[in-house]
Amino acid sequence: MDYNESKYGQIAEANFLKGYNCTQSVFLAFSDLHGMDQKTAARLSSSFGAGMGRLREVCGTVSGMFLVAGILYGYEDPKDYQGKKEHYGRIQELAHAFEEENGSIVCRELLGLNKKKDEPTPEQRTEEYYKKRPCGKLVYLAAAIMEQYIKEHPLEDQ
Repeated sequence: MDYNESKYGQIAEANFLKGYNCTQSVFLAFSDLHGMDQKTAARLSSSFGAGMGRLREVCGTVSGMFLVAGILYGYEDPKDYQGKKEHYGRIQELAHAFEEENGSIVCRELLGLNKKKDEPTPEQRTEEYYKKRPCGKLVYLAAAIMEQYIKEHPLEDQ
């Protein structure tokens, strides 16, 4: 699928270049749809960057998509089995779309790292950092995939 010219992808990538982590970048890009204030949205999504706190597990961009999907389409009743089933299907669909484009949804695999856990100290965001990491592209792509999903599944009044 062609994800060029994504409004939300551009916003997410700009967020990343401002210094937000990958999850924050995607989640904050959709603030106009989820309506959460920036401070709360940034804090809520802060733990998931770098594959969940630099554990290098699920890519933070994917976690960002999942947070957007949850706030826009998620279920709230713990007994809503059908809603839970539909939502988990949605999450798997989003993950599959990302994996189809990148070969994985796992941070360390996307970055070509051979160890799971990383030091908790994030790298400084320098020009060199941005050159060696695919993260800006991945942030854009995750937001574009989410944007396409929303276009194909219009939001109902909630």
